Amino acid sequence: MSENKNQYIDFGAPSAFGAHLFRVEIPTGKAEDVVIIEDYGYQGSENGIPKEEERTILKHEIWSAISDVAKREFNDRLKTAKLSIGRWHVGDNLLDRLLGKELCVLAWAAETATQDVLPIICNKWAALRPEERWWLFSMTVAEAGLPEDAGRGWRKALFCALSDGNNKVVPKRRRRPAETDVYVLPLFNLENRNE
Repeated sequence: MSENKNQYIDFGAPSAFGAHLFRVEIPTGKAEDVVIIEDYGYQGSENGIPKEEERTILKHEIWSAISDVAKREFNDRLKTAKLSIGRWHVGDNLLDRLLGKELCVLAWAAETATQDVLPIICNKWAALRPEERWWLFSMTVAEAGLPEDAGRGWRKALFCALSDGNNKVVPKRRRRPAETDVYVLPLFNLENRNE
């Protein structure tokens, strides 16, 4: 995510037709639900992959409680990548597929929460590293990734893990510098490995 800003829309979603991304459908009325959908783009409808899958359906008050923390987190990362920041608006909101996975983790943890627990979930989600959120998405979607799976399996585990505790603000972890990225550690450097 670094080249031309016009290649990305909303929250870092590629503007190219057929890209794998996530879509958040925000209705006009506050009585209607917000839907998060994974759109497989060109990969969809082939080899048993559906065109798209709904990941969760949230009551509008739940969405209102979690949307600001997600927007702040995602916009911080988009700024770092020198991309335009996004904002939530009525209608379809597109997200980069990795940001969409992270949003699902937050939404799944919050979907059955009460208003007093939602700030705790938001704080604990914000303290997770992106790669931790991606792993949690992968584990959850493998067994409980559809709207009807709310409150079971990994979805229930996400709620328990992120809602447990007090409402103290969890300090955000510092990002690892690029040179300590796991893909550049000696273990993955095949050229310099001693045989």
